[in-house]
Amino acid sequence: MPEQDAETATGQGPSNDFRVHSRNCSVTRMETSFTVFNKPKVELHIHLDATIRPETILHFARKKKLQSPWFENHETLLNKVVCAKQGSLTEFLSKFHYYMPAVVGDPEAIRRIAYEFVETKAKEGVVYVEVRYNPHLFANCNVDPLQFGQKEGDLTPEKVVELVNQGLKEGEKDFNIKVRSILCCLRHMPEWSPEVVELCKKYQNDTVVAIDLAGDEGLKSEVFPGHLQAYQEAVRSGIHRTVHAGEAGPASVVKEAVELLKAERIGHGYHTIDDPVLYKRMLQMDMHFEMCPWSSFVTGSCGSDFTKHPLIQFKKDGANCSLNNDGPLPLNTGLENDYNIAKTYMGFSEEDFMRMNINAARSCFLPEDEKKQLLGVLYEAYGMIDL
Repeated sequence: MPEQDAETATGQGPSNDFRVHSRNCSVTRMETSFTVFNKPKVELHIHLDATIRPETILHFARKKKLQSPWFENHETLLNKVVCAKQGSLTEFLSKFHYYMPAVVGDPEAIRRIAYEFVETKAKEGVVYVEVRYNPHLFANCNVDPLQFGQKEGDLTPEKVVELVNQGLKEGEKDFNIKVRSILCCLRHMPEWSPEVVELCKKYQNDTVVAIDLAGDEGLKSEVFPGHLQAYQEAVRSGIHRTVHAGEAGPASVVKEAVELLKAERIGHGYHTIDDPVLYKRMLQMDMHFEMCPWSSFVTGSCGSDFTKHPLIQFKKDGANCSLNNDGPLPLNTGLENDYNIAKTYMGFSEEDFMRMNINAARSCFLPEDEKKQLLGVLYEAYGMIDL
């Protein structure tokens, strides 16, 4: 993960063009550090609260005078929050409770996290990224219950969205990449979902492009009307929809996401192949799957043998899928690790990587004209007319 500490800059935004396909020196330099696939990339599945830099966490922990031993230094923090071996999705999610108290409820922290996220993506050669988060988790006002042991303050979920938007726009201007955001509903907090979709509607033309549903896949959406109503409103309002499904949960959750929630993309979706009829249907629908190889191992969603990973079957069948990181802080790795796994254990070639990124671009949630611009950038960089 990046070691330097970037200061928040001011800027205007968001960018509506893709300047990175021109010969921008800073972006070209950043791309050279990505050795597996040193070409422009598109990333669709990554969580903002899982990308926070350790030094940023430590800075705000000291500002708040938090006394937990894992806030002593960089090493003690990583020892506490990194998933060092294969575990479970529950264990993975538990890591957030250790470091989030340092940054939640702090406007400066939230804006800075968003800004630094954009810098990190630029250094990985990403030209377009959609980053997701739940605004209620960062807020300390108009949230019930308050999260991470916070005291009541004046930072509402809507103000969190505005702060994230500011940081993303500033990063776009300074690092010449394009960034959009996705607001997450949480399966265990259905009472938040109506406000999440309203925030999606209000900020639809201000970085926000979609709604997501994340969390325990054992909690069926049909039992929690808050989620279903939010997604129905998203459909009515023209809000794009993605859903975490078939990650640690069974293929039936993917079916629910598509039929009940009208998902246009599936987050992870590895276990879709356990239901051949559903899998064939998803292929016919050209459903996009946001794949995160290393995360799938750490969360116990897939086995430890990457040579038998579901992504290999998806690739073989020409499925519409992409490569993503999910969250570098608890995983302690960046996007290049996922590309390296795909190359080393799954037989991915450079053409396969290009195809994955073309898939991501054509399945992203940008307006059609901007999507065409993005595809043009990739085609030019890849030296092709079409793939």
